[in-house]
Amino acid sequence: MDELMRPSPAAVTTVPVSADPVASVEELTAEWLSTALGRRIDRVVAAQVGSGQIGSCHRLTLHGEAGTERMIAKLGAADATARAMLAGAYRTESRFYAELAEGLSIRIPDCRLATEVDDDGHVVILLEEAVRAEQGDQVAGCTPGQARAAAVNLAGLHAPRWCDPALLELGWINPAGEDDTALLTELAGPTVSAFLDQVGHLLSAEARSTLTELPSLFGPWLKARTERFALVHGDYRLDNLMFSTVDEEVVAVDWQTLSIGLPARDLAYLLGTGLAPADRRTHERGIVEAWHAALVRLGVDGYTLAEAWDDYRFAMVQGPLVTVFGCAYGTRTERGDQMFAAMAERSCAAIRELGTLELVG
Repeated sequence: MDELMRPSPAAVTTVPVSADPVASVEELTAEWLSTALGRRIDRVVAAQVGSGQIGSCHRLTLHGEAGTERMIAKLGAADATARAMLAGAYRTESRFYAELAEGLSIRIPDCRLATEVDDDGHVVILLEEAVRAEQGDQVAGCTPGQARAAAVNLAGLHAPRWCDPALLELGWINPAGEDDTALLTELAGPTVSAFLDQVGHLLSAEARSTLTELPSLFGPWLKARTERFALVHGDYRLDNLMFSTVDEEVVAVDWQTLSIGLPARDLAYLLGTGLAPADRRTHERGIVEAWHAALVRLGVDGYTLAEAWDDYRFAMVQGPLVTVFGCAYGTRTERGDQMFAAMAERSCAAIRELGTLELVG
């Protein structure tokens, strides 16, 4: 077993320290890290990872009393306006690691530190780096085997807090309310139009047609089926998954979009946006069955396979919903256009084939 790729869920904890967050990677000094981690760090080397659109991410190599250690450091965005807008997302991820992660069975990075978010939106999250693993590629898609492994891993998020009323008392994440539904309904039409203006030329006529039918359904869909709820990742797609190169294990990252909702949304989003339509048609029933079986093994009862399949069909709206809003309000790049177009094309095909519009409407 690759211990760095596949940490024991029980070992996913944060270090109980009172370290204040820093504003930049230059402030992640050996002295600061020694205090934060509770052991002597003599030297630190940092290298940026990724483009830093939502925040900055750095690979740290630490030298000290524990020998050589490698971690990933996640910090807030350099731009103050961006940090102010994203502070809620930073807070969600920090509190996920600090308050919820230890009780779950999903494979996630071993978190060594998660500070609070300060008044200026600064945060520091230190994660053990997943070695012998490769990030998924949302543009290229995934194999049915990868999708199945990711779906089984997903059950480890949903099952431990399945319909747990204590989730509704947390306060820092909540199910969608009336205000959320009203705002989504107001923005849906213009956002879909903006999406089509940006990437419509990359889509089939069928996908464009499906997208134009969705705005009036987003609101009713969001507030439906509230009788089943759990923790929902919200963006459980290939770019946010690390796939082991030595076995079939998967590690899920990027927890800023965590919420409470219908669990099958994550599953539908994963398969609808990640699998080529032909692969999805062939394998989706088996993967839904594997997810359901994992839920049962982890203690969920009173939820039938037929209900799981029906929820999966209903939840397929998650794909285009996240896709169009992510595209409209994100920083535009060439790869981003390709990614969002692929996600929309695949998920709209699933919506048509699974009769999702009829279920929602």
